[in-house]
Amino acid sequence: MVVPEGRLYGCPIELALDVIGGKWKTVILARLKDAPLRYGELRRAIPTLADKVLTQRLRELEDSGLVERSDRDGASVYALTARGLTLGPALEALYAWGQTQGNAARARFRNDERDLIESTKV
Repeated sequence: MVVPEGRLYGCPIELALDVIGGKWKTVILARLKDAPLRYGELRRAIPTLADKVLTQRLRELEDSGLVERSDRDGASVYALTARGLTLGPALEALYAWGQTQGNAARARFRNDERDLIESTKV
C-alpha cells in the first residue's frame, strides 16, 4: 500500500503497520533484508506460506515501493528497494525482541533446528 497523501493517522505506528502490516509481509521483508532471493528461494525460506499468499504479499510490497522484482535467467528475483532497506533497523529490533521473548518461553525456531542438524553432520 502506498501511503495516501494527506491521510490522517492516529500515530506513526499506525502508518507503519498500514504499510507493512500482517505476519507475512514482515517475514518476507526480513528474508530479503540480507540479500535478494528468487521466488523459489523465498518459498523454501517460508515453507508455511502458501504460494498464492506469497504472490499476493510480494505484489503488495512492490506496490508500496518496498520490494522490486527483476527477471534473471527466466526467474523472478526479489530485492528490497532503497525505501525497503530503511526498514533494516526496525526488522532487526523485532528479530531481537522475538528472540529474547522466545528464549524466555523456550520456543524453538526453524533456523535453530536447521543449524542443529547441520552441526551434527559429519
